[in-house]
Amino acid sequence: VQLQASGGGLVQAGGSLRVSCAASGRTSVTYSMGWFRQAPGKEREFVAAIYWNDGMTFYADSVKGRFTISRDNAKKEVYLQMNSAKPEDTAVYYCAARTRGMLRLATAYDYWGQGTLVTVSS
Repeated sequence: VQLQASGGGLVQAGGSLRVSCAASGRTSVTYSMGWFRQAPGKEREFVAAIYWNDGMTFYADSVKGRFTISRDNAKKEVYLQMNSAKPEDTAVYYCAARTRGMLRLATAYDYWGQGTLVTVSS
């Protein structure tokens, strides 16, 4: 499974941005897709996840109500719509494909994209 993230950039606080992730290869071996982020000097943290089959979604408390994860099964793409962005959302955002384990844990994801930088200016 190969993952390609895109769409990062600079956004003002309170603004919106959408990042995308294109998956290719044997995505049938994966249960769900997730977005994680890593800010400078901090550990990678869970942001959101979505199941391929029924579209059930999960969010970190820090983004709930502001971010929306969605997927397009036909295109094998996953999106993260970021609204009401805050400076603390600044990070490299990674998409990942989960094959096992708990979806809020990075260790459950075997496949990772290269990351896309999102910077929120105050």
